[in-house]
Amino acid sequence: MIDQAKVRVLLLESIHRDAVSRLEAEGYHVESVRNALDESELLERIPGVHLLGIRSKTKVTAKVLEAADSLVAIGAFCIGTDQIDLPAASAAGVAVFNAPFSNTRSVVELAIAEIISMTRRLTEKNALMHEGVWDKSADGAHEIRGRRLGIVGYGNIGTQLSVLAENLGLHVSFYDTADKLALSNAHRCASLEELLETSDIVTLHVDGRPGNAGFFGAEQFKRMRPGALFLNLSRGIVVDHVALRDALSSGHIAGAAVDVFPKEPKGRGDEFVSELRGLPNVILTPHIGGSTEEAQSDIGDFVANKLAHFVADGNTTLSVNLPGVALPEQSGMSRIVHVHINTPGVLANVNSILAKHHVNVEGQLLSTRGEYGYLITDISGGYSDEVLDQLRGMEQTVRLRVLS
Repeated sequence: MIDQAKVRVLLLESIHRDAVSRLEAEGYHVESVRNALDESELLERIPGVHLLGIRSKTKVTAKVLEAADSLVAIGAFCIGTDQIDLPAASAAGVAVFNAPFSNTRSVVELAIAEIISMTRRLTEKNALMHEGVWDKSADGAHEIRGRRLGIVGYGNIGTQLSVLAENLGLHVSFYDTADKLALSNAHRCASLEELLETSDIVTLHVDGRPGNAGFFGAEQFKRMRPGALFLNLSRGIVVDHVALRDALSSGHIAGAAVDVFPKEPKGRGDEFVSELRGLPNVILTPHIGGSTEEAQSDIGDFVANKLAHFVADGNTTLSVNLPGVALPEQSGMSRIVHVHINTPGVLANVNSILAKHHVNVEGQLLSTRGEYGYLITDISGGYSDEVLDQLRGMEQTVRLRVLS
């Protein structure tokens, strides 16, 4: 059982103050660090930490999880979780939570703003004005109305962008490897090639799983329509930036907006290095798609709540890697949460051990997902250490926690 007053929380990458306040309100000891930590730094800091909060830059590897002797949950204060070794987290019984919805609007609004800016060539006009050059010309400037937007990845962000883009007069096509329902008048493309060959603007909203590394390169840029625009507000590893630079330099691609990069500085003020620096009609932003005050506040509150409820009552609703289970609290009960390998007979074995020691079950809920199962059991009355030892000793047990 974890004493609330002794719960240690490590938050990295300047997570919003709302998250700090929420976790401190639970009585936890919270340490907030401005920058990301690399693996060696995290290995030094992780022992004794019960809750870890990160954003997109910190990598939680299997080696880090092995060194995490007290860790019960990880909060990804962002959408993506590919920076976390999820199989290793599951194998250690560590729950992972993210914020799949909180910053989608911020990302979508940035994409819309960048599409308009590039279509009107505002970046170049702005640069000339700052140099004292008055270039009042319509050459190369267009309305977005009537143009076709191609969305690669039709998830929470892609679908919301689809709806707003249509309201602005854009025609929308999308491509996704999963079977997704088209919203409004959006056209589903049968292949990525179809989307690239028919879209005036192509925007990527895919995840950063290893299989997507280098997903968009010279071949894909070549298939895009001459004079098309390109955006990537998803993950830096999915785009070959040398190929993008070549496509921009040749004029085949008329403009690009990039918010994410294969290698990003660890912290604010560090030098940013990229092949795309200095190119005209290219908007470069420092991974700020979801960085609005509104989004970061929502994310901080949302993920911190998930972490607090997991510590207090074992609630895994919307966990990324463990089965979702939420059993209402009952006063006067002790709660046992059991992460286990999903094999037949686990529930029967648990209840057999409890019955043998005359432990009365007042409430119980089990859910499974793939390789793992998650069981919450509320019991009344006392229980011996032998009960817990036998539950921990089951061959399927991954992790056992006891909550008051």
